[in-house]
Amino acid sequence: DYFPSWKGQEQVYKLDIGWPKIPEYFTGQTFCVAVDSLHGLVYVGQRGDNVPKVLVFSEEGYFLYSWNDTVEMPHGIFVLNTATGSSVWITDVGTGKYGHTVKQYSPSGKLLQVLGTAGDAGSSLIPLQFDQPADIFVDENGEVYVVDGDGGMNNRLLKLSDDYREIWLAGISGSGIGEFKIPHSVTVDPFGRVWVADRDNKRIQVFDKVTGEWLGAWTNCFAEDGPCSVRFTPGYKYLIVAQMNINRLAILAAPPVGSIGDCVMVNTIQLADESKPHLVDVDMKSGAIYVAEIGAQQVQKYIPL
Repeated sequence: DYFPSWKGQEQVYKLDIGWPKIPEYFTGQTFCVAVDSLHGLVYVGQRGDNVPKVLVFSEEGYFLYSWNDTVEMPHGIFVLNTATGSSVWITDVGTGKYGHTVKQYSPSGKLLQVLGTAGDAGSSLIPLQFDQPADIFVDENGEVYVVDGDGGMNNRLLKLSDDYREIWLAGISGSGIGEFKIPHSVTVDPFGRVWVADRDNKRIQVFDKVTGEWLGAWTNCFAEDGPCSVRFTPGYKYLIVAQMNINRLAILAAPPVGSIGDCVMVNTIQLADESKPHLVDVDMKSGAIYVAEIGAQQVQKYIPL
């Protein structure tokens, strides 16, 4: 009942065919993308042998630089801007000496912080022992949200303080309320809610930011394919969700404060066959959507009309 303004309205995006300027810089499988809208930068995480693991582009599509140290198999990536500077957070699902960690880097690639024991997959009994951590979101006061479970032994949502201590932990492996099967992406809205793409359960689950209490779930939009990625558009009007197996982006109406309600799909963007959109990010200034496509081995940019 809170969606009358969307009746008959569609936000339409178009592909920016000029982004990036030189696609040949993508030499591996592009798994994740993060936008620094404050500085006009786009970070891309890719995998492969003898390829740079992090590529940095301008928002106009020009390649700027890359870095590679201590990144094994990037899965999720997030840019944090604070009054004191910017940093780039990466979840690493590698099984070698750098894997099973969540890491913070400077924009130039200097390693600043490691959460987890590198190279050592751990059980959910220990908060900071990850097993294939999938995605991360850090809010403006430094609190950290991690979904840990891209196929490993953990299926959980973990909230950490700004000094990386556990505040609360939600989820075990399962299909019940508050349980997960591959929690794959996480984001937070300004209304105190944490949104998780519960990929193999084909739903989005929502939790209270302060307490970790379960607030609701959306299942009705995902009968065809589970959600891979969750990111809001500017103004928190829409939620952009990647559906990898059907090569689609879903544009969902984001509910205001109060009831989670049911999922309302406003529009979709159908991508090319076998492009396999994995994780997305949204420029919170321009509204542009960046899509990391592991099948097409590229990142594409869609701009709102």
